[in-house]
Amino acid sequence: MTEVAFHFNVPDKLAYACRLVRKATGAGARVVVTGEPELLRCLDTELWTFSPLEFIPHAHAASAPAQVLAASPVVLADVPRGTPHQEVLVNLGGPVPEGFERFERLIELVSQDEPDRLQARTRWKHYSDRGYAITRHDLAGREAR
Repeated sequence: MTEVAFHFNVPDKLAYACRLVRKATGAGARVVVTGEPELLRCLDTELWTFSPLEFIPHAHAASAPAQVLAASPVVLADVPRGTPHQEVLVNLGGPVPEGFERFERLIELVSQDEPDRLQARTRWKHYSDRGYAITRHDLAGREAR
């Protein structure tokens, strides 16, 4: 069963996602990041620029050939169903990601904005109602690492 974790009160989702992806890929995990297309475009830019001495190889599911997606440790996808990796799924918000149950881990990033928090409550209820154990990480009062 998929391990579900919510990271609440994320002050900057893109910067936090970059650090999270860097940590996961550094440990050898293959990651799919899902969210709204515009947010994924911003994340693409951020992955290129967030650290002057590092680059995290990544590809867009909508535009990269299958062999590139398979070789990339990070795939950005509007919809994670059909992506080549099944280890870690990072959701930047919105609805419950389609096909999340095929991943070993799902990490939900939730900002301090009230609309984002309301959507997160709906996703939490969805997972909880289906018997998923949920881990909560509250970043309030501490720097997001």
